[in-house]
Amino acid sequence: MWSRAWSKRAPRGAAGAALLALLLGCHSAPPRPQPAPAVSPPPAGQAAPSAAGTGPAAAPAAAGPHPEVPPAARADFDRAVRYLRAGNATEAELGFKQVALQYPQFAAPLIDLALMQRKQGQLEQAEGTLKNAVAHESGNPIAWTELGVTQRMRGEFKEAAASYEKAIEADPNFAPAYRNLGVLADLYLGDPQRALTAFEKYKALTREDKPVSGWIAELRQRLGIKPSEAAPAPPSGEPSAAPPSSPGGAPAPPPSAAPESNEPANAAVPAHPQPQGGAT
Repeated sequence: MWSRAWSKRAPRGAAGAALLALLLGCHSAPPRPQPAPAVSPPPAGQAAPSAAGTGPAAAPAAAGPHPEVPPAARADFDRAVRYLRAGNATEAELGFKQVALQYPQFAAPLIDLALMQRKQGQLEQAEGTLKNAVAHESGNPIAWTELGVTQRMRGEFKEAAASYEKAIEADPNFAPAYRNLGVLADLYLGDPQRALTAFEKYKALTREDKPVSGWIAELRQRLGIKPSEAAPAPPSGEPSAAPPSSPGGAPAPPPSAAPESNEPANAAVPAHPQPQGGAT
């Protein structure tokens, strides 16, 4: 769900939103999840930013028709990205602000600006910038996910969960939002059932095995779910489109994205997710 109009090449594995940094992420027992970047690897030929502030962001498409990006807007945005990559934060910030003022219908410049603010520890300012981004482009899952990450960092856990849900509503196949929601539900909201649903959806979308399978096994163990009672894996091929259901039969809340662990898993059952660093 990326807008090819903004950037032409995107690195694999991004983490924040517009600036998308590498996806966020343990332990001797199978690694514990960490919040994931707002952005999932974009299709070949598109550019991806970094939530950690290491790279600029590409403009994701909103749900439904996405406004065409004028050549002048793309040129100005690309110029700001080049300044950012060159380490010229002042010119990059001015550039993103200029694009945001001239083309308020696009969230990408505001996302990059917010990621810069977050990297500088200006969390309140970053949250305000991201709220402005979703106000102008409400169908942008990256903007909603980065807003959730920022709110989690500020201790606004319920608000963060709502933002991840909004990201999922904008794009039900946006895996990073599920991973982050799972980490939040497990570590900050104390809701293992919601976390399990999130991680299972994340795994179905990404086909990622380790460490996600370990997190899922540990949560099932805590919830007293026996292996035979676990939901059957979708048939080989396409992942199941229908989200898991909660105990009461109602659709379970959308999952979130958790970070990856850089440490090997030695235990049979992985520990639950654990946020790492400032990335989501």
